[in-house]
Amino acid sequence: MPDPTEAQRLLDVLADFGAILAIKLYRLTLPAPPNVPTLPCLDHEASLHEGIAPHFSVYVQDRTAGDLHELVFIPAKRRIEVDTVSTWGECSPQSHRRALEMLAAWYPDYRVKVTGPSWLRGERRVAVACRAQIPLRDVLLARDLAVITRRIERLRAIASLMEKQSRVASWGVRTVMSSALAVAGVGVYAVLGSLAARIGEARVAALRYWLIAVIGGTLLYYGLKAVQLTEISNRVWKRAIEYGLIVSERQRLASNTITEQR
Repeated sequence: MPDPTEAQRLLDVLADFGAILAIKLYRLTLPAPPNVPTLPCLDHEASLHEGIAPHFSVYVQDRTAGDLHELVFIPAKRRIEVDTVSTWGECSPQSHRRALEMLAAWYPDYRVKVTGPSWLRGERRVAVACRAQIPLRDVLLARDLAVITRRIERLRAIASLMEKQSRVASWGVRTVMSSALAVAGVGVYAVLGSLAARIGEARVAALRYWLIAVIGGTLLYYGLKAVQLTEISNRVWKRAIEYGLIVSERQRLASNTITEQR
């Protein structure tokens, strides 16, 4: 377990770069967290293994340009990750470079890594789908929380529909793949077998292997696409849940501020 004092130091240094808007924690406690929305790191809390190092991630707004960054601090590994997926469309290349320079200068003992979108996990599609309904900037900064809550509900509804679509695709692949491959194999062997006298057994065997490989590869591709659709729907759902938790925390903090002022 990392030293909470070290984690707090990392966070205190970051405050000089810009405004900290929200914090996500994974198996880590901050001694004196700022008065901002704090929530669990859903991506890793939902994992079924314990091999992930404790860490915290921060949504921070660049004081110079107002752009948003997500920075993930992993004290035990002396590593900082700059997540460009969650802040898709919220950060200019200039602000991104400035953030990397700041991290290199202010955290010399830490290795900085940029995390981009994964095609296999469909992260770019997730970012575009979420941003089309509600930008991260609105979740973190917009004042009309009732409107933001309604837009998050729309995102949740879309995530539910995406999950149902992925189930249809997965069911289709599971039920059709084996039968289609078997029928295609029988057809290939029967059709090409009739050509053996004309083109020779060696060529027929090569054509059989090639066609079976093409058919099997095509069905495997559709199987992977079905898995990817499920991953995308899950990630959109988790993003909607995260946005909802941030808004709930913002409402709680605003209510506490009003109570203290009274």
